[in-house]
Amino acid sequence: MVTHFLTVSANAAPAFQTPFVQPSDGVMDMVMNAGPMVKLILLILIGLSVACWSVIVLKFRLIRRANRESAEFISLFRQRKNYSALYRDSEKLADSHLAEIFRVGYAELSRVGKSLETRNLLELSANPEVLLENVERAIQGGMTAERQRLERFLPLLATTGSTAPFIGLFGTVWGIMTSFHEIGLRGAANLAVVAPGISEALIATAIGLVAAIPAVVGYNHFATKVRGIENEMSHFAADYLNMLKRDLMRKGRQEEALQSQASEHRVMVD
Repeated sequence: MVTHFLTVSANAAPAFQTPFVQPSDGVMDMVMNAGPMVKLILLILIGLSVACWSVIVLKFRLIRRANRESAEFISLFRQRKNYSALYRDSEKLADSHLAEIFRVGYAELSRVGKSLETRNLLELSANPEVLLENVERAIQGGMTAERQRLERFLPLLATTGSTAPFIGLFGTVWGIMTSFHEIGLRGAANLAVVAPGISEALIATAIGLVAAIPAVVGYNHFATKVRGIENEMSHFAADYLNMLKRDLMRKGRQEEALQSQASEHRVMVD
């Protein structure tokens, strides 16, 4: 009995004397040990993630600059002396959506303003919608162009947010299929054989979520910002058209007064 106890103690002693060694396999090791298909999926997901972060940074800077320059333009618009001077000052604000709407409307107004030379100003002041109809269409086109400029590359965020988890899941499924195939070839199904392959395959799902989550958050954020900018452009366009209408009617009244004074002067002369 004593001899058996000593034998068991002697065999167990090396196990207690051996220090615990933490596995050295990390995330990078699992990625490097993954199969070719899983590595290809990981490269695609990493590329999508880098592209999405680039779009997020660029859109954040663009929208912040557009809002800042639009605030400067509104200040100039309220202090305006005439539209031509405001047009020259607004050319410095290239990223302002409100300044672009004003420039488009003013350019169209300058083109259709030639009709003032051939048509009676009193007629136009009585029905200013005839003159402002082309201006309004040009402004609507400018608003569409600005919205498209601000929304450029946002579909990439939406596409990545909706497809990246499924791309990662495909890599995971492929990796698990490969692991089970190797299990069948080895004829062993214990945890030590299954776990490494499955852990390597799950990296694809994790990277897919890492790419998808910022893309979804960024898309929702910028889509909300663009809708707010679109509403701001709509309000400014309505105010701008109303202002042009009032100016045209005021000029018509001034022309009517001048014609009235001229008629009275001819009567007095006669």
